[in-house]
Amino acid sequence: MDGMFKNISDVEQSILKKISIDEPISIEEGIYLFEKSDFSFCAFLADQIRTKKFGKKTFYNKNTHIEISNRCVNKCKFCSFYREKGMPDCWDLDIFDVIGILNSKKDENLTEIHITGGLHPEKFTQFYCDLFAEIKKSFPKIHIKAFTAVEIEYFAKKDKMSILETLKVLKDNGLNSLAGGGAEILDDSIRTKICPEKTNSKTWLNVHEIAHSLGLSSNCTMLYGHIETVSDRISHMARLRDLQNVSGGFNCFIPLKYKTYGNRLNIETEISLLEELKTYSIARIFLNNIPHIKAYWPMTGKENAVLSMSFGVDDMDGTISDSTKIYSMAGSSEQKPEMTEIEMRNLIESNGFQPVERDSEYNEI
Repeated sequence: MDGMFKNISDVEQSILKKISIDEPISIEEGIYLFEKSDFSFCAFLADQIRTKKFGKKTFYNKNTHIEISNRCVNKCKFCSFYREKGMPDCWDLDIFDVIGILNSKKDENLTEIHITGGLHPEKFTQFYCDLFAEIKKSFPKIHIKAFTAVEIEYFAKKDKMSILETLKVLKDNGLNSLAGGGAEILDDSIRTKICPEKTNSKTWLNVHEIAHSLGLSSNCTMLYGHIETVSDRISHMARLRDLQNVSGGFNCFIPLKYKTYGNRLNIETEISLLEELKTYSIARIFLNNIPHIKAYWPMTGKENAVLSMSFGVDDMDGTISDSTKIYSMAGSSEQKPEMTEIEMRNLIESNGFQPVERDSEYNEI
C-alpha cells in the first residue's frame, strides 16, 4: 500500500502503517482523514480493508421490519416518524396483527424479524414477551432482533426493573439480539439539542454492554449530517470502538444520514453523496474491531447502497418486504422499501460483487 501514494503527509504515512498491521488509528488521525485527506485516499484504504476481510462478498439476509407503532412519548427534533394517537397516519399493531404479517410472508423463508417502534405509552416488557412467545410458536427458528437501547431503558423504567433484569426477561421469552438505533451522536451536548428526552450516551452504551454480557449481540449506528461536527463523528465511533474492545458484541456499524423532510430540526440541505461515501470509508478505517459496515438501503437508496461497497461497506441489510416507514416518512427515495432475494442478488452481482446470504449473526448460509 505504501507505494500507491506519493507525497502524502506524515499523518497519512502513520495511518497506512497502522492499517497494515491492523492497529487502530487515533482520534486525531480520524479527524485528519475527514478534514485534510483526499476522498480518493480514504476510499482506497477502506476498499483495501474491506477486500482483505471479505474479498468481493456482499452480505444480505431475508428479513422483514415490523414497526409496532409510531406513537411515541418522545418528540425528537430530527424524527419524521412519531405521531400522536388519532392522527390519520398513526398506527398501532397488536400481537394478532404481527402474526398475520408474518403468516403473509411464509413463502419468503424469512430468517429474521426486526422489531422497533416508538416509545409507546402503554406497551412495555410484558407485551413484547407475549408477542415473542407467539412468534416463536409459529416460527421457532426465526431470529428476533428487536429494540434500541432507548426502548430497553424505557421498559425498565416503566416496569421498575433494572436494565439487566429487563434484558434477561426479554431474552428468556425469545429476544435474540438488539438493534443499533438510538445512538444518534454519543455526545450529550448534542443530544440535549436534538433529542433531549432520549437516553443519554452513557446509558446507551451501558445497555449494549449488558446485552453483550448476556450473549445478546447487537448492531450500532450513527445519525450524522445534522448539527454535529466531524470531530463529533470520530468521538462517537471511538466510544463504540472502546466498548467493542471490552464486550465484543457489536456485529455491524450502520451510518445513517440525516434526512431533512418532515421534522423540526430546520436543516434545509442534506450532506452530499461524496461526504456520505467518505463517511463510510472513514468508518471502515477507524472501526478496525467491528467486523461489518452496513449501507441501509431504505435510507441510501438501492444504487447508492451498492456503490458504497467500493468504499468499505460489505453489508446491504435485507429484503425487508416494504415493512419499514422510518426513512420513507423522512423523504427517502425508497418510498416502498422492498426487494426480492433475486433482485438483491442481481443488484449486487451487476456491480461486480458476490452476494452472500447470511443469518443475523453473519454466519453464511
